[in-house]
Amino acid sequence: MTYCVGIRLNAGLVFLSDSRTNAGMDHISTYRKMIIYEKTDDRFMVLLSAGNLSISQSVRELLQVEKIDGHEEEGKSGEPITIWNATSMFDAARVLGATVRRVFEQDGRALKQAGIDFNASFIFGGQIKGEAMRMFLVYSAGNFIEATGETCYYQVGESKYGKPILDRVITPATPLNQAAKCALVSMDSTLKSNLSVGLPLDLLVYREGEFSSNDIVCIDDKNPYFKMIHETWGQRLHEVFQGIDDPRWDGGDSAHPMMVRSARYDTMRKITHPGERIV
Repeated sequence: MTYCVGIRLNAGLVFLSDSRTNAGMDHISTYRKMIIYEKTDDRFMVLLSAGNLSISQSVRELLQVEKIDGHEEEGKSGEPITIWNATSMFDAARVLGATVRRVFEQDGRALKQAGIDFNASFIFGGQIKGEAMRMFLVYSAGNFIEATGETCYYQVGESKYGKPILDRVITPATPLNQAAKCALVSMDSTLKSNLSVGLPLDLLVYREGEFSSNDIVCIDDKNPYFKMIHETWGQRLHEVFQGIDDPRWDGGDSAHPMMVRSARYDTMRKITHPGERIV
């Protein structure tokens, strides 16, 4: 399994991925899930992948050379579109979708015969000169959706453990460094609860309008900042938990009483003999 998260903010983009792949407890390996495409002063794109490793590797390999038909002009097809000449991130995402479908055409039938689902998903984001930053979630069928102000982050892979902190903290106005910290807390929560996600991690921060980034780091178990995140987050959660009042069952005085009758719902009834029915 894996866990990847991409965040689109007013100030830039944050991408974080783990590197664990497993086909059972005896076949755990390390494969990087992030790939970066950069054309100086023109475009900067990042791809995160989750799902079947052979599918995602094929997609990553073919994406660099995949072409789709160009836009028609005066009844004639334009120059084929690639991720290197696309004039919008939307068109670049179309190229990625076409690449996913090409891999399905090549391998889908054989995978099905082997009892293997065609399972892969991708986060694809970046900026092309002349337009704003954009980020997409691409599915196994090659279709995709785009991040908006209301939904400014995407996750792929083992997402449930790291989602709560993202929902509570991330907005489009969140500063980049805070978003990077939030992504690392999200990853730490996932690592704590799921053995199929593992170090090292790849973290990248992109600043709007730069079309390049050197804020890239590979984080292993010796990384001082991530060790601090792991220790501090667990400690502070415990402190906050201890600071919350325990529930009172005796109905005694409390600033936040729990034994309050609901105006809409009845308290659960007990069944006390075989012929009794609740409904």
